[in-house]
Amino acid sequence: MNQEILKELFVEQLRDILDAEKQLVKALPKLAKAAESEDLTEALRSHLEETQNHVTRLEEVFGMFGVAARAKPCKGMRGLIEEGNEAVQEEDEGILRDLAIIAGAQRVEHYEISAYGTVRTLAEHLELNDAVELLQQTEDEEKEADSKLTQVATELYESSGEEEGEEAEEEGGEELVSAAAPRSSGGSSAKRSNRKNSR
Repeated sequence: MNQEILKELFVEQLRDILDAEKQLVKALPKLAKAAESEDLTEALRSHLEETQNHVTRLEEVFGMFGVAARAKPCKGMRGLIEEGNEAVQEEDEGILRDLAIIAGAQRVEHYEISAYGTVRTLAEHLELNDAVELLQQTEDEEKEADSKLTQVATELYESSGEEEGEEAEEEGGEELVSAAAPRSSGGSSAKRSNRKNSR
C-alpha cells in the first residue's frame, strides 16, 4: 500500500483518538462523582489520571511524526458518553446506577482498545517503533482498566446477592416466629382443656 496514504490515515486516526481522550478527561470526573461504590469511584479516578497521560503520549506521537497535535471531533466517543450519561440519569443511587456507569465505561474502553490497536498496527507498518511502544503502553492500560471495571462489577453483583440473602433470612425468621405463635397458643389451650377434663 502507498506509504503516503498510510501516513494520512495514521494521522487522521490519531486526531480522532486525541479528541476521544480529551472528551473522557471531562466525562470521567462526573461519572466518579455519580458513583456510590468506593471501589468504582477509585477506579474511575485512577483511569482519569491515566487518560490525562494518554493525551500526553498522543501529543508525543504527533511530535515524532512531525505534525501538529490537532484533534478531530470524535462522534463515536461523544455518542458513547451521551448514552452513558442517560443511563446514569435513569437509575436511582445505588448498585443499579453503579452498574450502569460500569456498562457505559466498558463500552468506552472497548472502543479505545480497538482504536489503539488500529493506530498501533499502522505505526508498525510505518516502522515508527517509538510510537508503537507508546501506543502499546496505552492499549495495555485500557485493557487493564476494562478488567478492573469487570472486577468491580462482579463484586457489586456478589454483595447484592449477599444482601438479598440476608433479607430473605430475616424475612424467613419473622415468618417462623409468627407461624410458631398460633401453635404455641393452641398447645396451651389444649393443656388447659386437659386440666379441666382431669378435674
